[in-house]
Amino acid sequence: MNYEKLAKEIVELVGGEKNVTSLVHCATRLRFTLKDTSKANKGKLENTEGVITVKESGGQFQVVIGNTVPEVYNAIGKVSNILSENKASKTSDTGKKGNIIGRTIDVISSIFAPLLGVMAGAGILKGLLLIATNFGWLDPASTTYIILAAAADSLFYFLPLLLAVTTARKFEANVFTALTIAGALLYPSIITLRTDGVETDFFGIPVTLMSYSSTVIPIILAVIAMSKLEKVCNRFIHDSVKNFLTPLISLVIILPLTLIVFGPIGVNLGNAIADGLVAVFSWSPLLAGAILGASWQLLVIFGVHWGLIPVFINNVAVYGRDGIKPATTASVFAQTGAAFGVFLKTKNKKLKALAGSTTVTALFGITEPAVYGVTLRLKRPFIAGIIGGAVGGAIIGQAGTEAFASGAPGLLTLPIFYGPGGQGFPGLILGIVVAFVVSAVLTYILGFEDPVEVAEADDESNETNERSDEEIFSPLDGKVTALSNVPDPAFSSEAMGKGIAIEPTSGRVVSPVNGTVTVAFKTKHAIGLVSDSGAEILIHVGIDTVQLDGQFFTSHIQQGDRVKVGDLLLEFDIEKIKEAGYQVVTPIIVTNSSSYTEIAATKKESVNEQDVLLSLNVLNDTEKIAG
Repeated sequence: MNYEKLAKEIVELVGGEKNVTSLVHCATRLRFTLKDTSKANKGKLENTEGVITVKESGGQFQVVIGNTVPEVYNAIGKVSNILSENKASKTSDTGKKGNIIGRTIDVISSIFAPLLGVMAGAGILKGLLLIATNFGWLDPASTTYIILAAAADSLFYFLPLLLAVTTARKFEANVFTALTIAGALLYPSIITLRTDGVETDFFGIPVTLMSYSSTVIPIILAVIAMSKLEKVCNRFIHDSVKNFLTPLISLVIILPLTLIVFGPIGVNLGNAIADGLVAVFSWSPLLAGAILGASWQLLVIFGVHWGLIPVFINNVAVYGRDGIKPATTASVFAQTGAAFGVFLKTKNKKLKALAGSTTVTALFGITEPAVYGVTLRLKRPFIAGIIGGAVGGAIIGQAGTEAFASGAPGLLTLPIFYGPGGQGFPGLILGIVVAFVVSAVLTYILGFEDPVEVAEADDESNETNERSDEEIFSPLDGKVTALSNVPDPAFSSEAMGKGIAIEPTSGRVVSPVNGTVTVAFKTKHAIGLVSDSGAEILIHVGIDTVQLDGQFFTSHIQQGDRVKVGDLLLEFDIEKIKEAGYQVVTPIIVTNSSSYTEIAATKKESVNEQDVLLSLNVLNDTEKIAG
């Protein structure tokens, strides 16, 4: 391939060199930040030879290339001044990546994503307690209830402490100083000053005391300001005393500033946003529910939904209920119904199995496999899901359903919508059932382009097809999962090529083939190989782990190295990567899949290093001519 020719075409189709603010790349994508995305010709780019697909997410215009992305990236440096301008941009705009919308979404998702799991758990428990007390199964005055209620409510009461941790990690601030500031906001003496109505000042400056339990915005603003102050302090304070002097200065300055400025602004801003959205639902709950039910999955695809997550959490934390979130449940069950419609209609065995399995996972709130692997990929089922979501959302909105805890929509979290007396809950059940049925029926009626049946491995020993021309061995120990379950459409849609994914149980990657290392990324999160038989393999450890910039990874190879099956390529720290907020599911992709008539995966549920993972059957001469 002529990389310089491709580079020129890409630069031209993203709107020209002057339209590019910055450019970086990961294992498979060129990630552009554009001044004006409307100047980019996305359709023509997607049809350009050498480009797999184009995605817009998080303020970035992402051109998916595959494992030759370093060559294309370097070629762009040769045919334009974009890469040299990158350096100037980084120097003058340190820490700012993407436009303001992209950066905002990135910040919000980084702060709240680590908390969603425990929020869902606490929310389910809170919902179950509401049901138990409403039906008289549990006495609210009993010590059993008090203990369980403490487990369910403590997260929301002490929410500023948890947000202090995630915000400090995002902005590279001292976590313990951030926790101390959050703790001070909830300190009994401060609470007593407010409840007793004591006129409060700080060196003569009036302090308006607020209730900071369960609040969201004040501590986030405080920690962001603290991170800036720490950087200034560390620049001028000597290393011998900065470990205690920087926290001292931060505490003395940031806590009063929070009580005087950030606190009142944050609390009032959060209340204003919540009141505004509540007003919209009050004006026309049916229309508002329909719009949110129809659009929620679209917002999720583009990452914009993160802008509403803090509002849901804030409403539950401050008011004890939220009337906006329930309509999103219709969208989730609508896409589930659309996937079920595909399951009923398709004659393709592989698609039927995929649609069936993703329908089950989507029922429990995990919709990514169903959306990216089935409905969005087939287009018309996704549209059917939007229509079903609108109908279901309208019903839920009109019923006045409210959420009394936080949690991802799904069967297990339905109890969070059951409030005192159960008002609105029947409307929720009706709404999600209608959303599911309407989407499934529309999908069946509208139809879709059913994929041509592809032969699968058929081996009684549960190994891959024994008549394969080449075998790819497992590079990791772990649990095998379908590529469609990977939460990144570039992989799950098979746009990068066919393959499989592994949820690793040990932090080692070994060579799956005898061959050559063609790509060894500086960020160490991905490796490209070509086998001696010509198979091009991409091993991509984790999702979006390029953002770690090599942290928690240790590479043992260089580009051009010869390797044999079982040679150690890479080591990584699974727990630290997860703690940083990234998934470690690892796609193993055959990027030149079009060279093979069949790519069959092992039927094992888990594999060890060097177990047979994939079998490849190459095109014969007749097939090559026909192709």
